[in-house]
Amino acid sequence: MSKSPPVRACWLGSAGYRAVWDLQAELVDAVRDGRAPDTLLLLEHPHVFTMGKAASADHLLWDEAERGRREVEVIWSDRGGEATYHGPGQLVGYPILDLTHFGITIPQYLEKLEQSLIDYLGELGIASEPGDPGLTGVWSNGEKVAAIGIKLNRSVVSHGFALNLTTDLDYFDGIVPCGHAEKRPTSVAALNGTPIDTGSAARAYARHFERVFGTSLTWVPPESLISSQPAGAGRAPHI
Repeated sequence: MSKSPPVRACWLGSAGYRAVWDLQAELVDAVRDGRAPDTLLLLEHPHVFTMGKAASADHLLWDEAERGRREVEVIWSDRGGEATYHGPGQLVGYPILDLTHFGITIPQYLEKLEQSLIDYLGELGIASEPGDPGLTGVWSNGEKVAAIGIKLNRSVVSHGFALNLTTDLDYFDGIVPCGHAEKRPTSVAALNGTPIDTGSAARAYARHFERVFGTSLTWVPPESLISSQPAGAGRAPHI
């Protein structure tokens, strides 16, 4: 029997960063107010550089012309952390959880999130570990394979992780990744040559999220995510 409350899970496919950011804000309010259950969003984004609360303009290395040529947007986000890249071939996970429902602290939540990713990578035959003190995310052979950046709104967390599957790593040349120019990213494909579909990876990863967080997942379609809101309280953004 699960020790934690059930969580609904949703695969959004490829979805724009701004739309999903708006959706997260809606869900945070709904989860905090008891109008929606804890939720795990799984998706991938089109090309985008996101700049966290600790990022600065000098973390952008490509000028506007090069970013235009590469069709990569820049968005200043309210998540923690510095600059990162999202794009095709990358599994993004945004757990919208009230930590009081799970009886865990922020450090414990981050440890569990890292462990769920480490366990999934282990399923793929990849050894990985959390970063050294001061380095967030999940690493393999000294290279970052998954970035983590979150936001806490009272007791509800949002934002989350980005796991490089078949990601075009050249896009990381356009930023100082997570503020560490000397720390290079890697991907599942680079580590073991596995060409893995992002949607399939979402389902496989979700099993590890269930186990590590001691919960059970119920999959729902995107249009049902904020249906528990009162009439007139807003709609899910177009994704």
